[in-house]
Amino acid sequence: MKKFPEQEFYGTTTLGEKGQVVIPSEARKGLKIHKGEKLLVFSMGDDIVILSKLSNLKQFAFHLAKRLDSIKKIIKKTNKK
Repeated sequence: MKKFPEQEFYGTTTLGEKGQVVIPSEARKGLKIHKGEKLLVFSMGDDIVILSKLSNLKQFAFHLAKRLDSIKKIIKKTNKK
């Protein structure tokens, strides 16, 4: 299983009238996302949206499972607010 690389901040994007989001070109290049590639859309809490390549689902699930306790704590704190 691959280790996750360092996190990168690629900038911002804006939700369009039709609900579409443009992924910045630097992010597409850095993450090797190509035209037509399927992406999974997840949420965490009320305001976090996560995109993941469908091809990386197994790696993503493993990553989340390793951090399940931390994720549960974040959700619990969020629900208290």
